[in-house]
Amino acid sequence: MKLILCADDFGQSEAIDQAIIALIEMDRLSATSCMTLSPRWTLAAKKLTPSIRKKAAIGLHLDFTHFGDAISHPKLVYFSLTRQLSKEKLQSSIHQQLDAFEAGIGTAPDYVDGHQHVHQLPVIREALLEVLSARYQRKLPWLRIAKPPLSDGFKGIVIGLLGARALKRKAKKLGFFCSGSLLGAYGFNGSNEAYLARFRGWLKEVKTDEATPVLMCHPAIDQTPVNNDLIYPARVREFAVLSSEDLSKDLASISLVKMP
Repeated sequence: MKLILCADDFGQSEAIDQAIIALIEMDRLSATSCMTLSPRWTLAAKKLTPSIRKKAAIGLHLDFTHFGDAISHPKLVYFSLTRQLSKEKLQSSIHQQLDAFEAGIGTAPDYVDGHQHVHQLPVIREALLEVLSARYQRKLPWLRIAKPPLSDGFKGIVIGLLGARALKRKAKKLGFFCSGSLLGAYGFNGSNEAYLARFRGWLKEVKTDEATPVLMCHPAIDQTPVNNDLIYPARVREFAVLSSEDLSKDLASISLVKMP
């Protein structure tokens, strides 16, 4: 059974970066998604050494709601669904984020996904596919499809309805590889034990998924809380579980891979 175990938000803070690098070195992650608009991206990128890249895929975490000229996620969804976004401005930002990725890492991203799954929204997905198709004709990055299983409840359903099927359909026509189900959606609440139970439930979904699924996570080490990181307590709980011996046993029957 194959699984892409992916940590989001690399570059957002030192606490997040330290946790992700530690988990990659422990063979607990097989991918991480980078926020290249972060003011600390150039410094963070230095941590993604050749030895880290051998162990994990490194992708772009496309961002319109956190760094740079960000707007709130609800506003972005509204402007997207009502087709009020400028494709030209979107493509300019996408190129900017890809330029920063290549400057920091030295290569194109292995894959692309989106912060708060913005990459699959209407207008944004068309802009993204056009940019990637033109920019990486020789080797397209794979795409993460944000379509959680029904077992992830209302939040998962909403995530999937915001463009997962349309992105997958359009991307495959253009020759992109796409991941399977997106696991890991929850309300960022509960205890360590509750997260471990959820994680074990997501691993059960791997057994029945026809395509290679992605299990997203958001770990951080426990240090002084970072300003404006509303899910920081959940990040600390996730890191505790992801680095635990209990999880090592659960992952024994799973093959962590870097691409679909």
